[in-house]
Amino acid sequence: MTSIEAQGIEPGAPPSGAAARAVDLCKTYGKGDAAVRALDGISVEFERGRFTAVMGPSGSGKSTLMHCMAGLDSPTSGQAFVGDQEIGQLDDAGLTQLRRDRIGFVFQSFNLVPTLTAAENITLPADLAGKPVDKEWFDFLVGQLGIADRLDHRPSELSGGQQQRAACARALIGRPDLIFADEPTGNLDSNASGEMLAFLRRSVTEFGQSIVMVTHDPRGAAHADRVVFLADGKLVDELLAPTADTVLEQMKNLGG
Repeated sequence: MTSIEAQGIEPGAPPSGAAARAVDLCKTYGKGDAAVRALDGISVEFERGRFTAVMGPSGSGKSTLMHCMAGLDSPTSGQAFVGDQEIGQLDDAGLTQLRRDRIGFVFQSFNLVPTLTAAENITLPADLAGKPVDKEWFDFLVGQLGIADRLDHRPSELSGGQQQRAACARALIGRPDLIFADEPTGNLDSNASGEMLAFLRRSVTEFGQSIVMVTHDPRGAAHADRVVFLADGKLVDELLAPTADTVLEQMKNLGG
């Protein structure tokens, strides 16, 4: 494989500080007796240049946390930051710009535009922002992801794994501060899942990317540097240097 040094992309020590953080984040859906407290005072930091997995039983608040921290949903109270920017201080235009310029997203459902080719889907964020695409970086990404020969194909002509790799390239094309991945391997077979997780791992190790991944899969979480565990809307534990076995054991303790 072509090394990142050969592409003029410098590896290096991860920068210090938090890529994102939550301070006493609460999210309540509904009112009165029907109210559901999806997030119950969560404070957490996600370090720059690190791969963090978020796990917990169904209904623990994993996706709600990600959505609030990515500006896709508004917390009921508390604060969410991307870098030093408090999301709650932004208007709609500011939120749109934040999500476009500083955050990349990889979803379980791929979310590719069906009428666009793979190449057009990958460059869509830059095209919408009216920004030039770094051709060298584009070529490097599609080469590393193994989709260079599929760029003229529309999503319906791609396998699930190829669609998710195109979605991953789209998330990385603008070199965002942070990537949120919500069950990115949920619709993939074991081989495609392993390839995607390995690439996300390399994105952190070699490119210095910051990734937060919601997952239910202990094997997927084992690719991360750190796993944080939620239960009933609260942050209840974390693991550093996780293995599939240690993650599975913790999930059993949480009833997940």
